[in-house]
Amino acid sequence: MTAERLSEYLFGMKLKTSITLNEATIHAIEELAGPGANRSRVIERAVIEYLERRRRELRDRKDLEILNRNAERLNREVEDVLAYQAEP
Repeated sequence: MTAERLSEYLFGMKLKTSITLNEATIHAIEELAGPGANRSRVIERAVIEYLERRRRELRDRKDLEILNRNAERLNREVEDVLAYQAEP
């Protein structure tokens, strides 16, 4: 799924908003977008990528918390399985 299609799927109808960015950031966006390109589209793609990355980070953090809570039990299970494999 392209970033644009993901944006439409996740966020539906577009709403107009106003943000303030420093001049260097605007120039960097324009340089990245290329001549005649839509700055809003570049900014939207950047925000979507950021949101996806944050969602993954939060999911990974939750997964790690679950693993850490269960680490002792899981390690005992692994040791038990390995003990059976080590015996002839």
